[in-house]
Amino acid sequence: MTTHGPVLPLWSCGGCGGPWPCTTRRGELRAEFEGGPVSLALYMGSYLVWAAEDLTWVPAGLLHQRFLGWIR
Repeated sequence: MTTHGPVLPLWSCGGCGGPWPCTTRRGELRAEFEGGPVSLALYMGSYLVWAAEDLTWVPAGLLHQRFLGWIR
């Protein structure tokens, strides 16, 4: 279990206080979904939709980069 989970509704990291998913959580997610990049993208896409409901002032492109742009 990670301490780097999202703190809602601001979507900050519970472990380090940075924007979630933080660098640590991204690394954990890459390891958890190793060999399954499509599954990781779907998983993070669901978080993107959830976060978009809370972070209405953040431009969609920035949210996309934050939640999906690092998955490559």
